[in-house]
Amino acid sequence: MPTRSYILVVNGRKVRQPVFVIGAPHSGADLIARALKRSQGFHLTVGQPSVISVAYAFARAPSIQKGRGEAAATVLRDAFAQAWQVTPDSCQTCQAECQRAMVHASERNCVDEREITRYGDATPALMYCAEALIEAFPDAKIVQIIRDGRDVVAAMLSDPAELAWFRPGLANVETEFPNPFFGTETEADRDGWQELSPAGKCAMRWRGSVHKMARLRNSLSADQLTTFRYEQVIADPQAAAHALADFIDAKVSKIDVPRRGKAGGWRQLLSPGQLAEVERISGAQLRRVGYGA
Repeated sequence: MPTRSYILVVNGRKVRQPVFVIGAPHSGADLIARALKRSQGFHLTVGQPSVISVAYAFARAPSIQKGRGEAAATVLRDAFAQAWQVTPDSCQTCQAECQRAMVHASERNCVDEREITRYGDATPALMYCAEALIEAFPDAKIVQIIRDGRDVVAAMLSDPAELAWFRPGLANVETEFPNPFFGTETEADRDGWQELSPAGKCAMRWRGSVHKMARLRNSLSADQLTTFRYEQVIADPQAAAHALADFIDAKVSKIDVPRRGKAGGWRQLLSPGQLAEVERISGAQLRRVGYGA
């Protein structure tokens, strides 16, 4: 089936085959994002205000997208048209993780507007509006990354920004159901949410993200979506960079492996009680995606 056409011109050039990096919190999307951001000709953003407001609105209230595919796509295109615009002060509005990915932190802007050939984004929560992304950019390339849920839970428990989503008034599991963002898929999930510990809520978020990624993988072609495992990326970053380059048909900078990003850290970070709750919530899914050991 031929790809639907769209027209979005940013910085004087048409957007073609934008790359979007998605994954659960602390799953390693930042590794791929940094590599792309440092690749010649790429303008990749993370958490630009225009995008993050739309992404989280769609993520936390998926019902507002239902039956409104073209409208949601238009909202996303408008958000990216603003986010990708290069101005003398554009980098001042970036999130800290976007600024850390710059090649030279002292530069005023992370990219020379004249050298841009491809666009991309790795904003958290984009995975929850991936269908609208494809509607907005039918030629987009989606890169998703999965990580051992126990390591994800351990990392989330040390991240105040992620734990803040569980506060009363923010966790809208009662009013929005099912809720992929929080991982509540059944009435039992919803009814038991308030009784979960933070570790259990993190595990449910990870489980929901994995289910979401599986549905995307089943609905999109291999030319449009690819999946990386965090553990494989850090074990052989050169091979991962080559695979990424082949998928997006562009040269990719090397993938830098973090010193503290080793796999299996959950063994030292999760208590027996926390581990038992993670197993209860997401044990079956962990084994289904290959993290049973």
